[in-house]
Amino acid sequence: MRKRLPALIAATFAIAMVTYATWAQPARRPPRGGSTASPSVKPLPKDDAEKKILAVLDDMDKNQRRGMMNVPTEDGRLLRMLVETSGAKTVVEVGTSNGMSGIWMALGLRKTGGKLITHEIDATRAGLARKNFKNAGVDGIITLVEGDAHKEVGKIKGPIDLVFLDADKAGYIDYLTKLLPKVRPGGLIVAHNARSHGSSMQPYIKAITTDKDLDTLFVNMHAAGVAITMKKR
Repeated sequence: MRKRLPALIAATFAIAMVTYATWAQPARRPPRGGSTASPSVKPLPKDDAEKKILAVLDDMDKNQRRGMMNVPTEDGRLLRMLVETSGAKTVVEVGTSNGMSGIWMALGLRKTGGKLITHEIDATRAGLARKNFKNAGVDGIITLVEGDAHKEVGKIKGPIDLVFLDADKAGYIDYLTKLLPKVRPGGLIVAHNARSHGSSMQPYIKAITTDKDLDTLFVNMHAAGVAITMKKR
């Protein structure tokens, strides 16, 4: 797994270079007759189980968008790649919503043999997530903790391989403070909405970009934005 991390970071760096030029620039209307967006390529299922999971994700994207704070497919696929490429065994998510990002990460965890601990404060969203996990057939590798993550994450035992933050943006700095000591050296902290909610995330962004023990890349900054931070060895 340690040998995989340099390749993972190199690949993430390449993505960051592509998206860097669009960081902090306003979205522009595509020109007539064309689009400035990257080519959209749907993931191809490797087996029947993955086909079932992708079908559930597609249905969620079409029918469960209203009132949910889901990652777009592009970011979901990135999460799956980060989990699987790093060989993550223990993944912690803050902000389950209806389970979209958790299911994407579960695709990677199926290959690594790992588990996901995800936190959701809203009872309605938590209930919907449980149904979606079951429908996708990944409920056996996901533990959903219902309650205030600010109080619950402190109970998690390390080492943690990957953390995904997608909850209250102003609270990211508190989650970082509580979870970073439990993240193993070489582990990753991934934060969503680094561009779309950048102003409320300033304390977090300052923390991950001024700590000599961390290395951070910003990717997909043409959209919501993702901050990927590695805890140095």
